Amino acid sequence: MAEKDLADRTALVTGSTSGIGEATAKQLAGHGAHVIVAGRRQELGDGVVAAIRAAGGKADYVRAELGDAASARELARRALAISGGQVDILVNNAGTAVFGPTAETLEEGWDTTFNTNLKGHFFLVGELAPKMAARGKGVIVNTSTMVGQFAAPGMAVYGATKAALNLLTKSWAAEFGPAGVRVNAVSPGTTRTQKVVGIMGDGLDELGKQAPLGYVADADEIANAIVFLTTDKASYITGAILNVDGGRTAV
Repeated sequence: MAEKDLADRTALVTGSTSGIGEATAKQLAGHGAHVIVAGRRQELGDGVVAAIRAAGGKADYVRAELGDAASARELARRALAISGGQVDILVNNAGTAVFGPTAETLEEGWDTTFNTNLKGHFFLVGELAPKMAARGKGVIVNTSTMVGQFAAPGMAVYGATKAALNLLTKSWAAEFGPAGVRVNAVSPGTTRTQKVVGIMGDGLDELGKQAPLGYVADADEIANAIVFLTTDKASYITGAILNVDGGRTAV
């Protein structure tokens, strides 16, 4: 049973209706946090909330597109209303991707990927981090990716958004750290989620073998690292990009 070390905190997790976000939301609830599940698909969000409540946790769902400043501000407004005016933990996990050669990349795919992976996060932090700073504490964790740190053919747009998110992580750590707000990122390697399996198919296991540990992570292994960074056990960690990739970026 998880230690209830987040019992007095509210956590907003974007993109938490499936995959890494869902695993993170459930783990945070297991640590006692009131979790606000945010995502686009109502039926999936309701399912995550129901599972958390059935396990004795506290959760609510907010539908959010999170592709522009307006949607980010609306999500912040609704999360603050649900939580009684205080979000202690923000996990920026919502994300999308466009893959393929540069010459075949459409502007629509570029815009959607950059808006979802960067713009939404940027303006959500702009709404919530100052409120954390005013209280003198708060935690933000961004979900990045290993291909934000090294080149991979066909992943230029996706990798560029995550490389930018890594720099934003450090920038926000510098900006809000003096007021007691910690900002870090987790950089997952190959992870078995429904979405990734749908894209990679049988190639997923082969990709996992490229890491020194030689296998594909499950979502809970990534969520373990995210949740750790939200707890007081990580109290002196900020501005870090924590690689959770089976050693892939080490070789």
